[in-house]
Amino acid sequence: MIQKQENILITIVGPTAIGKTALSLTLANHFNSDIISSDSRQFFKEMKIGTAVPEEQELAAATHHFIQDRSIFNNYNVGKFERDSLEKLTELFTKNPVQVMVGGSGLYVDAVLHGLDYFPEVDKSIRTALTSELKTKGIISLQKKLKELDQETYENIEIDNPNRIMRALEICIGTNLPYSSFKNKPKKKRNFTSIKIGLTAERNLIYDRINKRVDIMIANGLIEEAKLLHKHKSLNALQTVGYKELFEYFEGKTSKEFAISEIKKNTRRFAKRQLTWFKKDEKTKWFDYNTAPNIIINYIADSIKNNKN
Repeated sequence: MIQKQENILITIVGPTAIGKTALSLTLANHFNSDIISSDSRQFFKEMKIGTAVPEEQELAAATHHFIQDRSIFNNYNVGKFERDSLEKLTELFTKNPVQVMVGGSGLYVDAVLHGLDYFPEVDKSIRTALTSELKTKGIISLQKKLKELDQETYENIEIDNPNRIMRALEICIGTNLPYSSFKNKPKKKRNFTSIKIGLTAERNLIYDRINKRVDIMIANGLIEEAKLLHKHKSLNALQTVGYKELFEYFEGKTSKEFAISEIKKNTRRFAKRQLTWFKKDEKTKWFDYNTAPNIIINYIADSIKNNKN
């Protein structure tokens, strides 16, 4: 038996459409655990189809947390998620010392496992100026500025995400120091050990799975879902692949066919960034997406045993 104080968080990561949900259900059922979702867009109940929320039968197969539990109108961020998820895990560990977390949002995963970096407060007028620049000159102008001020962050950030770029830039400008210089400082120790499992496949196969998933989303009503959300397109939650491309279609800037092809292309780019992010952690044990679940379960069981010894 695992001693009560030896809390284990099995964390499943990998690119979108690789099969993380199916594995999380298998592991949750095997270890009799709940599932913490660390997908930064599945939080929002208005965004169901475009974020590939697990099907009803999947949600019923294990107790899930942080899925469809808040609105796009709620201001929710990674800092709040770190706090809420740690509180929930503390509660869950009293019932079972092994729990499962799954998701493809690298920053949110790292927040739970390692904690967030500390950044000083900066003048709010900097963000106002950057927002104005984004509107007048576009995201490329901000990307160039970040590359000049902080090459390291430029190479590792979600370069198509304007909010992430502006956050990095406001720190660079407000402190006269690179955003990257504030990262990777010592963090508060967690009350659990993480066993990190990564799922992957050949890139062409990943891309094929993504293309098929987008087709399924369209068939399931993604266009209709996006139409309902179009009037709220300025909200941070909706600066998301799968929605912003359709918003341009609704506004007559592109055709429907082009918008769908852009969703596929941008999702493939996102998957590439996910792999880059997750591959940085040398402690992650990678498995082919087709690996038999019992092989992964045996690896986890051995890791738990070794952690106990």
